Amino acid sequence: MADPTARLRAGYGAGPRHLLVLLACFVLTGWVAQRIAGEATAGRMLLWFVGAVIAHDLVLFPVYATLDRALRGALGVGRRPTGPGRLALLNHIRVPALGAGLLFLVYLPGLLGWGDETYRAATAQQRVPLLTRWLAITAALFLISAALYTLRRLRRPHRTP
Repeated sequence: MADPTARLRAGYGAGPRHLLVLLACFVLTGWVAQRIAGEATAGRMLLWFVGAVIAHDLVLFPVYATLDRALRGALGVGRRPTGPGRLALLNHIRVPALGAGLLFLVYLPGLLGWGDETYRAATAQQRVPLLTRWLAITAALFLISAALYTLRRLRRPHRTP
């Protein structure tokens, strides 16, 4: 008789842990949907969620996939990495760029100065300028990544081909 794990992997395409995690995700999603269904703003939340999925899949993913492909081409990293140094450099550029991009998306209204009146009405305070802070954080992310990359390169012994 065949191993049940092998039969599951052949029929499902993955192991039993993957199936359990996927089922747990569906249970969690169902619970959240049940909790939100009674909310008065459930329709607006669903609209925002669908809009975010569409914006990511149709706009953002092609943009950052194209930028990543251009970066890979500029660094000379093809389908197969030419060496660990180039792939490491690529990742030391990707990680701070991802952090800066996510911070940009999260704080986009504040970066562009949108909603100042709403913020003032809700908090009775002036909104602080976020653009300079975002630029400083972005610069810090890239500087830290560059310093880590430099340290990694200095600690690696030089090999002669």
